Amino acid sequence: MTDPKLIHEALKYHFGFDTFKGNQLEIIRNLLDGRNVFVLMPTGGGKSLCYQLPALMSEGTAIIISPLIALMKNQVDALRNFSEEDHVAHFMNSSLGKKEINLVREDVKSGRTKLLYVAPESLAKWENLEFLRSVKISFFAIDEAHCISEWGHDFRPEYRKIRPMMSEIGKFPIIALTATATPKVQHDIQKNLGILDAHIFKSSFNRKNLYYEVRPKTADVERDIIRYVKNHPGQSGIIYCLSRRRVEQLAEILAINNIKALPYHAGMDALTRSANQDAFLHEKVDVIVATIAFGMGIDKPDVRYVIHYDIPKSLEGYYQETGRAGRDGGEGNCIMFYSRKDLSKLEKLIQTKPVTEQEIGHQLLMECASYAESSVCRRKILMHYFGESFDTDNCGNCDNCLNPSVRIEASEELSAAIDCVLQIGESYREEYVVNILIGRATDEIRNNGHDLVEIFGYLSNAEEKIVGMVVRQGVISGYMSKDLENYGILKVTAKGMQFLLNPGKFEIVEDVDYAEKDFEAQPRGGSACVADSQLYAILLDLRRDMARKLDLPPYVVFLNPSLEAMATTYPITNEELLAIPGVGAGKAAKHGAKFLEVIRKYVEEYDIVRPTDITVKTMPGRNNKRIAIIQAIDRHIDLEEIAESLGLDFSEFIDELDTIVEAGTKIDIDYYIDEILDEDQQEEILEVIRGIEEDDMNSIYAELGDEYDDDDLRLMRVKFISDIGN
Repeated sequence: MTDPKLIHEALKYHFGFDTFKGNQLEIIRNLLDGRNVFVLMPTGGGKSLCYQLPALMSEGTAIIISPLIALMKNQVDALRNFSEEDHVAHFMNSSLGKKEINLVREDVKSGRTKLLYVAPESLAKWENLEFLRSVKISFFAIDEAHCISEWGHDFRPEYRKIRPMMSEIGKFPIIALTATATPKVQHDIQKNLGILDAHIFKSSFNRKNLYYEVRPKTADVERDIIRYVKNHPGQSGIIYCLSRRRVEQLAEILAINNIKALPYHAGMDALTRSANQDAFLHEKVDVIVATIAFGMGIDKPDVRYVIHYDIPKSLEGYYQETGRAGRDGGEGNCIMFYSRKDLSKLEKLIQTKPVTEQEIGHQLLMECASYAESSVCRRKILMHYFGESFDTDNCGNCDNCLNPSVRIEASEELSAAIDCVLQIGESYREEYVVNILIGRATDEIRNNGHDLVEIFGYLSNAEEKIVGMVVRQGVISGYMSKDLENYGILKVTAKGMQFLLNPGKFEIVEDVDYAEKDFEAQPRGGSACVADSQLYAILLDLRRDMARKLDLPPYVVFLNPSLEAMATTYPITNEELLAIPGVGAGKAAKHGAKFLEVIRKYVEEYDIVRPTDITVKTMPGRNNKRIAIIQAIDRHIDLEEIAESLGLDFSEFIDELDTIVEAGTKIDIDYYIDEILDEDQQEEILEVIRGIEEDDMNSIYAELGDEYDDDDLRLMRVKFISDIGN
């Protein structure tokens, strides 16, 4: 196996980061060791790095197959800004002329190009296949791999021809990456690419920084959207509509109301569409109003909100579209406007399709409706849909959890629902089961003889809405399962069988009437917080000016978290700049001098005393990690989430907190402690800590170890030292 130390050194040198996210390190190790890899990782999880870093570390050129010309250009621009050499990355597609293609080929042939982005259509051309056969290739990466599967939400027929084309060129390791794939889609991708032996890496679908909310769609929906956008001035946002006509109308309404917005849809000419996308990426406009044609793979990290004007056609598509918010780890608000009227319109559109597609389309739409109308934690519903358990009842960052609804005891109703599914042979959908339970003898039920089963009409005294909630929430809680790829047929799980034999407590959350819902929850957030907001504003202006001159999106120059770190630690030397997260050797060489000059002048003008505990002369990686921790705590990010992002287990993370407060730095972790311990518990622990003569955790454990978790006691000691000692 490739030495992890070498991979970490390459990460720091090329990209300026000290740690990997989630499974990134193991994915890269497997690819560098010549294995096929399948990566299922949510948007913003760091998929691109999984092939970019190994490409930079390998001999030869990595071929990246990508579906969109605009996406290729964005990624190539970003890579060139991480490197000192422009020829490190190229794209080859229909936007290039013959002379430009020849220049690309020369760079690839010479070995100077480490990543070559191509569209499937370009790969299919005979002259390109001939050329690629003549060069040294390190591996193939298939980005947005769900496009391969006919079961995926964005199927593209040309993607199914990729495997034969790769075989024409030669045998090389393959990495396939996607943000959304059910088990059936995943298997279809692996089978089509011939990588059933691939090492599979799945990351959690839980994007903790995203806030989910569903609002009633009223006649004043445009006014609601205008108010929302104006309450978030200067922030980037995407508004999705189902029809091109609505996109044009809404973009015009926003513009009339002095909001910098542009439309984007597949019916526009390519030049205008590309110009509008670039205007959004370069921050010339704040809002893009678009159909789902916009955004696949858009590499803009600081989209702060995604609004769905219309209900989406599937939860898979919804998850990917909302995933374009908060990719930098900061705040991302996901607002859906929902009305049953829109649902009826989509149902009518589905009826024009072949019968099989109608069945699938109807089931996917019903999942969206259940999500919109439910009062269960939004995050829990989404995680369940992708086959991931989410055991927390209150995520603290969706409208339903911030405005909890009434809970109703329904163990008898759940037992009846489970029994009904078994009595009718586990072969029918939710609506069918509900009709039997309430005693509604539809033609289908009579024809199947199910009006004669023992359970028919057992819940006839209950409201249909309540029975439907029991079934839906019984599925989310794992007592029943729904086979989405077989039209949503209900099955009973082992947990459900156990409940039927020994019923326990089961509460449902009462669903709301979305025609009457009227509130605005406050998301938990994750917005930027820096030590020196004045310097941060100056650095933002400098970045904007540089980006304009270079004709690049501002985030390509430096990411927001990098600017936040600069405005907190005041780097004035190249060595200090390289210790900033997200600043590698290439970025420092290309853009660093002007930023250092501005910071140096600022420090002199305002006589800034720079933090002495974050000098980069000793153990830069460790100090850099502590800076990241301090900044994340300032932003009130969940402590477990910070630990996970830094690749630390929670105990190691508390070790870092100990070091930070013992060095004299004051940190405020009350927002986390208040979630895990009530006031009386905190006071009890603090009383013991105050009464111990020596700073000895063993004495604290001896007093309180039977009542409290060790980590909670250690965190209270950190709080005590920070509050009292610093």
